[in-house]
Amino acid sequence: MSRLAKVLLLCVFIIVSLIIAVKWWIADIEKPLNLEEPVLFTVAQGSSGHALLEQLEQQGWLASKPLSIKLWMKFAYQGKSAKAGTYQLDSSMSVADVFDHFASGDEYQFSVRLVEGLTYSQWLTTLASHPHLEHDIDEATTQALLANWPWQPEEGLDTLEGLLLADTYYFTAGTKASEILSRAMRSMQHYLEQAWAGRATGLPYATAYEALIMASIVEKETAVESERNEIAGVFVNRLEANMRLQTDPTVIYGIGPTFDGNLTRKHLRQQSPYNTYRIKGLPPTPIAMAGKPAIDAALHPSTTENLYFVAKGDGSHHFSTTLQAHNEAVYKYQIQPNKQ
Repeated sequence: MSRLAKVLLLCVFIIVSLIIAVKWWIADIEKPLNLEEPVLFTVAQGSSGHALLEQLEQQGWLASKPLSIKLWMKFAYQGKSAKAGTYQLDSSMSVADVFDHFASGDEYQFSVRLVEGLTYSQWLTTLASHPHLEHDIDEATTQALLANWPWQPEEGLDTLEGLLLADTYYFTAGTKASEILSRAMRSMQHYLEQAWAGRATGLPYATAYEALIMASIVEKETAVESERNEIAGVFVNRLEANMRLQTDPTVIYGIGPTFDGNLTRKHLRQQSPYNTYRIKGLPPTPIAMAGKPAIDAALHPSTTENLYFVAKGDGSHHFSTTLQAHNEAVYKYQIQPNKQ
């Protein structure tokens, strides 16, 4: 074999070897992460690519060979800066995918569900218990939110009760809790403005804020979707007939955190702006946070002749048009079962 042939053969061997090595390297670097389920990973401010690789390797998440990763970092990594934040990684991602993800800034969205029917203080407890929220709510943030409420009653506002829309809110790690409240208030303003504009005619509410008070009462009175409009209709009938609303949830709200779960006749006799057994009309503020369905019910109550309702013991209610029929229902659903 001539010398030229040997040189050519050697060149072919080297080229083939390089091709095989590159293919192996590409296949190795494209291996998905060694994860059984998605995980969260936090990129600290100013983290370098090498520091992030070391963290991923320490966690045991890298399936590629260390040499392959070092070569990728030196020759193939485009040097995109990782943006600080918390990201979700999963088993479909390669090392390159992970770094592209870090560079995109597409952080993981946490969620917090602010439940309808709960009070503002209960919402604060929910927010305070979330580990990825910054808890910054104080008197100053509360007053700033109150100042932004567009439907101010004559005497002004001193509570955020009912002014925030019950919903699920998504956020990135480190978001301020006050930002969640701001978003919830903007959502409420937007929804209530539209709902108020499209309300039924002839309702006994002077303002959208009064409608929100009614929505909060409906929210507390029933969790049965099909009953909301009927209950709103009963309360509208009572307002129009100059009758007291006589709704237990308002009394309980007025008692406050000392309420032990046992509503007594003494409670119903106490003077309170929230005791609708003693006052006529609506209480001065909402008594809970309302969701969209309760707001819709307050603004589109059923046309009904009913003036009374009583809990049946299964979560639903029996409705009556007369006091006599109501008393009979009370005996049937509440007094008689307790005798057995």
